[in-house]
Amino acid sequence: MSQLSAEDEAELQSLLKQLLRSVNDRISGAPSTECAEEILLHLEETDKNFHNYEFVKYLRQYVESSLGTVVEEETKNLTRPDGQHAIGSGHDTLIHAVTRRTRDSAEYQQMMQTLKNTMIMVVESLINKFEEDQMRKEEMHREKQHSQSNSQYTDNCSDSDSSFNQSYAFIRQEQLQALAEKLDSSRPKEVRWEALQALCCAPPSDVLSCESWSSLRRSLSAALSEPDLSDHVLQFFAKSFSSCPLNVTREIYTSLAKSVESSFLSHKLSFPTGSAVVDINRPEISRLLKQIRLMNDFQREVTTFWIRHPEKYMEEVIESTFSLLSCYHDHGSAPPGTEKALEPIHLLALLDVKATWFNKWMHGYYSRTVVLRLLERKYKSLIVAALQQCIHYSESFERSPNETTDPQSTEQQNTGSVQRSVYTGKELEYAFFVHSLCVLGKLLIYSNGRKLFPIRVRKRKDPVSLTDLVVILINIMYQHPKPLHSDTSHTDSLSPSGLAIEVLWMLCERTECAAECLYQTPVIETLLAPVIALLNGQQSKLKSPAATLTLIADVLARIANTDRGLALFLYEKNLVVAHSERTFPAHVIVQFTLRLLEKELSSLSESDVSHTSCGAFIFVCRQIYNTCEGLQVLRPYGLHKAVAAAWKKTSSLSERVPTPVPGATVGTSTQELQNMLIWEETLLDSLLNFSATPKGLLLLQQTGAINECVSYMFSRFTKKLQVSRCEKFGYGTMVTQVAATAPGVAALHSSGFVRALVVELWSVLECGSEDVGVVRPKPTPMEPIDRSCLKSFLSLVNLLSSSQSVWELLGRQPLANKSEYTLREMPTSIPDLIDRLIAVNSDAKIHSLFHYEQSHTFGLRLLSVLCCNLDSFLLLESQFNICSMLLQSQRDNVTELDTDRGEFIIDNVSVERTHVLVRVGAVGGPSERKLPPRALQEGEDPFPWPMFSSYPLPHCYTLDPPKIHHSSQEAEISTFLASSKDFKNEEKWMEICRRQYCKAMTSKPNVLTGKVLADLLEKVVARLSNSGTECFFSPAQYKAEEKSLKGAVLSSVEQLGINTCLRYGSFLKLLPEDAVNKLTLLIKHIKTFLSTQRIKSASQLITQQDGYPGHDWLASTVFLAMAGDVDRSLGLLLNLSSLLTSAFIWPARIHASVHVPVDVAESGISPVYWCTAHYVEMLLKAEVPLVHSAFRMSGFTPSQMCLHWLTQCFWNYLDWTEICHYVSTCVVMGPDYQVYMCVAVFKHLQPDILQRTQSQELQVFLKEEPIQGFKVSDYLELMEGLERSYRHVVLTDMKTIRNPVENKWSKRIILSRRINNPEIRSSAGRWSPAVSWR
Repeated sequence: MSQLSAEDEAELQSLLKQLLRSVNDRISGAPSTECAEEILLHLEETDKNFHNYEFVKYLRQYVESSLGTVVEEETKNLTRPDGQHAIGSGHDTLIHAVTRRTRDSAEYQQMMQTLKNTMIMVVESLINKFEEDQMRKEEMHREKQHSQSNSQYTDNCSDSDSSFNQSYAFIRQEQLQALAEKLDSSRPKEVRWEALQALCCAPPSDVLSCESWSSLRRSLSAALSEPDLSDHVLQFFAKSFSSCPLNVTREIYTSLAKSVESSFLSHKLSFPTGSAVVDINRPEISRLLKQIRLMNDFQREVTTFWIRHPEKYMEEVIESTFSLLSCYHDHGSAPPGTEKALEPIHLLALLDVKATWFNKWMHGYYSRTVVLRLLERKYKSLIVAALQQCIHYSESFERSPNETTDPQSTEQQNTGSVQRSVYTGKELEYAFFVHSLCVLGKLLIYSNGRKLFPIRVRKRKDPVSLTDLVVILINIMYQHPKPLHSDTSHTDSLSPSGLAIEVLWMLCERTECAAECLYQTPVIETLLAPVIALLNGQQSKLKSPAATLTLIADVLARIANTDRGLALFLYEKNLVVAHSERTFPAHVIVQFTLRLLEKELSSLSESDVSHTSCGAFIFVCRQIYNTCEGLQVLRPYGLHKAVAAAWKKTSSLSERVPTPVPGATVGTSTQELQNMLIWEETLLDSLLNFSATPKGLLLLQQTGAINECVSYMFSRFTKKLQVSRCEKFGYGTMVTQVAATAPGVAALHSSGFVRALVVELWSVLECGSEDVGVVRPKPTPMEPIDRSCLKSFLSLVNLLSSSQSVWELLGRQPLANKSEYTLREMPTSIPDLIDRLIAVNSDAKIHSLFHYEQSHTFGLRLLSVLCCNLDSFLLLESQFNICSMLLQSQRDNVTELDTDRGEFIIDNVSVERTHVLVRVGAVGGPSERKLPPRALQEGEDPFPWPMFSSYPLPHCYTLDPPKIHHSSQEAEISTFLASSKDFKNEEKWMEICRRQYCKAMTSKPNVLTGKVLADLLEKVVARLSNSGTECFFSPAQYKAEEKSLKGAVLSSVEQLGINTCLRYGSFLKLLPEDAVNKLTLLIKHIKTFLSTQRIKSASQLITQQDGYPGHDWLASTVFLAMAGDVDRSLGLLLNLSSLLTSAFIWPARIHASVHVPVDVAESGISPVYWCTAHYVEMLLKAEVPLVHSAFRMSGFTPSQMCLHWLTQCFWNYLDWTEICHYVSTCVVMGPDYQVYMCVAVFKHLQPDILQRTQSQELQVFLKEEPIQGFKVSDYLELMEGLERSYRHVVLTDMKTIRNPVENKWSKRIILSRRINNPEIRSSAGRWSPAVSWR
């Protein structure tokens, strides 16, 4: 079979077409031609029906007929007579040989050539037939369109699809001139109709650029008012709007606006009253509606391109629109009895009820300036009409609330049917009201829009101000309340309360708007008027109390979420309550919330007090108490106790609800259980947010719900949920705040948070993301901590920042130190992490790490941060011998292990080890020690710093000690101290002493060291402790005798602390040779004395067992200041223990002390945290707001660093002189100076803090870097200023240390809760000038 006949070609063509149809779905789904070819080439592999296709069968038959004889002959030639193959053994070998010879034969070549030529002809024939079919279809389509264009235009939509998809014929200028003549209004209607049809078929660009356009435009405008011609004119205008530039379309638009305006004026359509309606199918109204619809479409689209044209074009469009809408500027001014007219604004409101066109015009600055300028100069009547409509709607409801049309039912009717043609007068008025409210709301958010107010309106003596308008909006919200988030349907979006609340939300979100519109006394009074009425026992006048209260709370929460709004609630007495007395909004809100929680509002029924409204008001309080200053005001009310009680009650009730059984009807129990669970979560969330501040965390711990709250937080944290709708950040800051305390970190551990954090870190550090497809190899990390691990690293730093958290997680926990680790074995706790990443002291641990150098470097970096906290380092050293392990690793890291001549191998790990060993081995401030860098240098000597494998450190890591002035002859304050016996009046002596101290600090601060400092501290503390008015705690009853020390045994942590202190003292050259025994004796005396001042705690916290967790750094500081004199040091510390100052600068003294309530003593939370750090955060927000914001963004907290610095008395952060000045300033000037000192340090570090926040290094910077360049004397003036502003608050609260949870007003407030209680009002005023801390 060498040639194919014509019949064979036709058959082959048919079979190929059939095959293509069978695989059409596969080919059409291919993204490209190449992919389609691949599909066809591999069709036999992918299509199970491949061999059943007729085309394939035909090809197989053709191949067999063409090559069958050739195959048989070649098979015979390759087979011997005995049946064996001549070419070797094996059937496959025979097949390959036959195939090769067949493909080399002439018959095969002829068959392939014939088949190829035939298939080319078949494919070309198929393509030609396809093109013919396509041309035939296009021709039929054109004929159909032509027949449609010659038929009468019957579509009742002015901008239908046919307006944009018709084909055009070219038209000459002479023809356009003739059309213009035919369109003249004097011509018969039939002639004009035919001319309009021809005009609609012509390209708009040709028409608009012809010489006769001006006369054409006049004729078209005139034809708009004729029913038979109007639709064709609108069709032409729609085409022109879609295809022509603004310089042409503006003329059409202005003509259309003028035509609509003249039609309204000529027709004088009446507005429906009573039971009358407006039928939009009436010819005159339908025509106007179509024209306004086309205008509205153009209004919404023109904003996308008018910026590319001159401003005058845009101004013409805007002015023609305003002119049309203001043609009835005396809206409603007709005398009673006369008929009101239907206006263009009513039809526009029906078409665009939410004023989308105006929103778009106001969005861009380019158009907004023109809009506001025209409104101010020429068309203010538009704003007057809109304002008048809102006032009219509000007042009409107040006059007859039962007769006013419910807009909800109106809108449901509107959306319930497919198309409406009849509207009542009240519906038109409501549409106009919605449109007006949206326009006014958009005006209010821009400063120039607000400048249009105040506005004079009819029947009002005074002009309407911004505040008046907001009050009107609030009243509208009260008249038609609808619960939030209940439904998101269209009818909901047009409810009066929904529209009013949207405007109020917009105002809340913008600082300037809120300041001018919301933060005004009348607004707050209006918002809280129903609340005050209910508190006073008056009957509720609200239409739906539960829904209205929820809306009120939502607005209040948004106001309280801003700094200015919060200050308004806390410090401005702007609410009139009973008997013309004024109070603060915050007090009204919290009292109402407590009444809601306890269901004590007699004027509200049980159904009106819903969990939703109660939760909404708790949320308002939450915006207040999650700030330091807000908690200060709300704390006396005991809100945390009320919320905790409600949670415990709900939790117990939810356990009693019976579990639904299969087959039972889903009824009340299931819904009740669901509601209870939601309410329980709301209460837990509210309790959790107390932990946003240090003092709030103490209150949360006192409720006994901290474990449940942290577990709830962890569940939301793992889902990456937002804290609340008002919070800009996640739970990071809250986790850090909680982790600063022993009970907080214990709760985090029990919730599974610590485990999840460790597992996540290990997954990122060692495992990597296996589920992500590898597109390119992962780059080798250039930083010591890869960016992928940075988040986990910072989370660990936040978690372990406090020594309290380190003791809770690591105390009494040994390391595993296994002989073998599997590669799949993951650490799940902090001890496991230290064992695998830090204490890498065996080959088994090294081989268990996939990335040994990177992972071990990560661990050493974490260890470096941990060791910055001296108490954390002492615990690690005492339990795990960290230093010995690191030194041994250094000894093993040499070139020749078996000889003493080996040199240290310089690599990333050895450099990190050297840095950590120097950090923990050298004690001192910024100018007293030098830490080696962690980066290698370029050149021959990449690391010029000496490495070492044993202590003591090389001398290059310590600097020259500062000069200590032991002589007191030059100091004026020394003269004063020597003559102190002449003063019998203690208060006068302290006043002069403070003056002398400030003078010495500002003139010669270096004098206040050595003997002068020792004398000053001794004299001041002795005088204050002997004063009846200054002695805050009971005087120390302790005799320093040998027998009293028999039971005193120092822990390994305390002994290591003594060694650290001795190293520092020897460096400063302050101590005698036998200082070791003296300091040991002093620490034993203090430990024995303080043990008599502590309660016997039943707490399970490790930090609450076996005394103070850490070393007594203040006692060591005093010992150094007294030059190693045990008697003077002990006498000073015993006298200091009776002063209020000791509770804050001496953490070991107040730990689990009997001088505070038992529950506070057992809490494990130090006053340095819940008092000092709390006020540092509060003052930072007011005085150094940039630093406060930086901490918020970083997820770290100032309280963490304050606790760190103050617990170890600024050791390693300040030089010795500044440490002395810190202690003396707090003793002489007052304990509140501890707060001011921390604020001064943060202010000093502000540039570095802002810079490090951007690079995500804030935590590590503050932990590892000393406070460079800080001098207490430089900031003493700043501290004195802070004293004058804040002492009344800070010191007063410090004095409540004996009862920090409740203050002197608590019981009376909780018992009476009278809104006009003068005690309550006096507790929250602005901070008064300084008072004496004594």
